[in-house]
Amino acid sequence: MEIPSENIIVIGGSAGAYELIVEILDSLPTAFSDAIVIVLHRNSKYETKIECSLSKRLNRNVISVRDKLPILGNHIYFAPPGYHTLVEPDHIFSLDISDPVQFSRPSIDVFFESVAAVYGKHATAFILSGANNDGSEGLKTLINYGAVCYAQNPQEAVIETMPQAGMQSSKKVKVLSNQQIIDYFSQLT
Repeated sequence: MEIPSENIIVIGGSAGAYELIVEILDSLPTAFSDAIVIVLHRNSKYETKIECSLSKRLNRNVISVRDKLPILGNHIYFAPPGYHTLVEPDHIFSLDISDPVQFSRPSIDVFFESVAAVYGKHATAFILSGANNDGSEGLKTLINYGAVCYAQNPQEAVIETMPQAGMQSSKKVKVLSNQQIIDYFSQLT
């Protein structure tokens, strides 16, 4: 039986974030100990094959979150469109179909807040390009639980609204350039 990851890295993004996410995942070392979970705003009306295409491109397992799936290290997960993704205390995912938050389901705020309650200081969060404020409340909650939080430099984001709101959520949110974000992931062990 595989043991759930003690540490988690979470990434939230929306419009304009996908290309940077691909660069991040492309930079990852062959093996790393943390779980990486990405909440990307996607419309559930349209079938996307992000996980499948990234698995082929990166030659690694990129998984769509399923209900009751354990959160394992050296795994990359994407929140599925049409569901809020949550983390339960025993380090498994759960999916929820309650109302959209910030016009989004999955909501970055909902996910980040559940991560904060379970992982606390063992979480690291990144907020990337996007056109609304989703993620800013979640970053504030993560920081209150001792997590380390980063925002993409708004000047380098395709759409600056989301990282700008993330920066303004707390003085403890650190701003990184795109290259600094990529470097962070390339140095995971």
